[in-house]
Amino acid sequence: MEVAQQQQSEPIGQEDENEIVTENAAFVHSDPPQVGDGPPKVDTEVEILHEKVTKQIIKEGHGQKPSKYSTCFLHYRAWTESTQHKFDDTWHEQRPVEMIIGKEKKEMMGLAIGVSNMKTGERALLHVGWELGYGKEGSFSFPNVPPMADIIYEVELIGFDETKEGKTRGDMTVEERIGAADRRKMDGNALFKEEKLEEAMQQYEMAVAYLGDDFMFQLFGKFRDMALAVKNPCHLNMAACLIKLKRYEEAIGQCSIVLGEDENNVKALFRRGKARAELGQTDAAREDFLKARKYAPEDKAIARELRLIAQHEKAVYQKQKEIYKGIFGPPPEPKPKAKNFVIRIWQCLIVIWQWLRSIFYRLFKRESHKSD
Repeated sequence: MEVAQQQQSEPIGQEDENEIVTENAAFVHSDPPQVGDGPPKVDTEVEILHEKVTKQIIKEGHGQKPSKYSTCFLHYRAWTESTQHKFDDTWHEQRPVEMIIGKEKKEMMGLAIGVSNMKTGERALLHVGWELGYGKEGSFSFPNVPPMADIIYEVELIGFDETKEGKTRGDMTVEERIGAADRRKMDGNALFKEEKLEEAMQQYEMAVAYLGDDFMFQLFGKFRDMALAVKNPCHLNMAACLIKLKRYEEAIGQCSIVLGEDENNVKALFRRGKARAELGQTDAAREDFLKARKYAPEDKAIARELRLIAQHEKAVYQKQKEIYKGIFGPPPEPKPKAKNFVIRIWQCLIVIWQWLRSIFYRLFKRESHKSD
């Protein structure tokens, strides 16, 4: 793990060619894919791609469209149109689908027609007739797809590779797959520096797709180290993008993937701590920062985050103290004005009593003289 050890020793605030640094960077906003029980409601123009396939754009893409035999990477959700029942969701599984245009499975023909008419980063709603879907019999893999079921897809084209022969990941050598992933990672880094965060994440996600769990499970020794030296920075860079996009829960997920491989990865701990702090998970954030400081005790960025947490907690404590001191503290002293008012009343009563007393004394004295 020579490469991983080298990354661990670098300060958090120092940028390298593998990992993107997010401290002090400007924030931008982006909406994650729509989540719900049914297909999203889209009011954009309907484009007829085929007699049995229509498309509505949810989010515009960029660049060229894939050609025949392009290796495409995509995410999608699928519903049966008649029942609105969702039967597949690759976003939920966090695993992009690989599709070679022109070599797709029969039940994916409609989806492939839609994808071939999309640009990188585009998200669209596809309506596919049953003839280009699961056919007359329906789906054996998805029992909830009945016979002759029209399908609705929400699909996002993450990106694609132009390969004349349509070579799949399974047909590549280990070196070819790691090399393809590394090129995507470098492309992502270049896009990140241009503040094109969504496009950068697409490149990182494609890189990770080349290094899927099934592939990593087969690797040992230097090949596994080589793959992790590409894969882990991609997850960390996606976390960096997601933090800037204020999608903190997703950022935590990316950091946790890295920590599953390397529980002491300083940058993963640091970025997960930042995301947790933004969500108000102060105790969990402090735990991440303290563990990161254990392996990078001189790092100023970690010290700053711990200091910010301490200042935040002190401010919260002072505010709570002000709120509750009237409830649990001693009773308040009477106001000076009220005290002076009571004294004046007593003084007036004393004067009136003395005046009445003198009148009674004079009357009594006069009656005494008369009787004498």
